Amino acid sequence: MADAGEGVVLVEVCGRQYPIRSDLDETYVTELARYVDRKIRTTAKHAHGADSLQVAVLAALNIADEYFRYRNRQPASPDDVRRRTDELEALVDRAIADSVEPDE
Repeated sequence: MADAGEGVVLVEVCGRQYPIRSDLDETYVTELARYVDRKIRTTAKHAHGADSLQVAVLAALNIADEYFRYRNRQPASPDDVRRRTDELEALVDRAIADSVEPDE
């Protein structure tokens, strides 16, 4: 059973709908989902050849980077974000390549 004040907000990210249970304002939750959607779509444009999981991980890392920079009061320039995205993409590619077992 849901807590008092808790509701479900239906949001859309990358063409898929997700029911989000939250006691936060519906408009705020929708705004968060739109932000995540924009970040994923922007990341996908720069992560050529990456699959959806790689794009989601890169977008999450970019959002975390923004948060940490804001928290530490170190603003990120667009060039910094682009450079960091490239570095993170290479890191994810290496991790995936290392985790794939060769065919026997």
